Amino acid sequence: MAVAVLSGVDDRELARGLAAGEVSALEGLYDRYGGLAYSVAYRVLGDAGRAEDVVQDCFLKLWNSANRFDAERGSLRTWITTSVRNRSIDYLRGRAAHERREREIPATTQLSGPGSDPWREVSEQLEREAVLAALGSLPADQRQVVELAYYGGYTQAEIAELSQVPLSTVKGRMRLALEKLHSYLQARGVAGD
Repeated sequence: MAVAVLSGVDDRELARGLAAGEVSALEGLYDRYGGLAYSVAYRVLGDAGRAEDVVQDCFLKLWNSANRFDAERGSLRTWITTSVRNRSIDYLRGRAAHERREREIPATTQLSGPGSDPWREVSEQLEREAVLAALGSLPADQRQVVELAYYGGYTQAEIAELSQVPLSTVKGRMRLALEKLHSYLQARGVAGD
C-alpha cells in the first residue's frame, strides 16, 4: 500500500494492513488520526511535549498489538482516541504520585528552630483585634493620649506639650483610658485581673 493510495482506504483495511505489519498502513493511520490523537492528549495534559510522547507511545502500542483490534467492537478512530486519553490520564496519575513522593516529609524528620505555632499566632491575632476594638471604644481625647504614648513613644509631658493641655489633664486622660481598656479587655477574657 502506498501512502497516496491510502486516502481512499477505510479504517478496516488500515487495521488489516497494520496486523500484516505494513509500515505504510501505520503511516496512513498516523496521517489520518495523528492530529486528533495529539489534540486529545494535549487537552488532557496541557503540555505539548508530553502530548507528543503519549501519541508516540499509543501509536507504537497500536503497531505492536494491531492483531488485537476487533472492528466489530468499535472503530479504529475510537480505539486510538480512547487509548490516547487513557494513556494521558495514566501519565497524569503517575506524575502526581511521583510529585507526592518528592514532597513527602519522612516521619522521622526532626524540627529545628522556633517554627510556627498556629495556636499562638491565632491567639495573638485575636488579642490584637480586641485591643484595636477597645481603643476604638475610647473617647477621642483618651484614645489620642494612649496612641501617642504607646504607638508614638511620647512621654506624658511631651503629649501635654503637643496637645497644648496641662500635664495633669494628660495624666487623667491616660488613667481613665487605661482603666476603660482594662475593663473592656477583661470583659472579653483577653486581660487578667
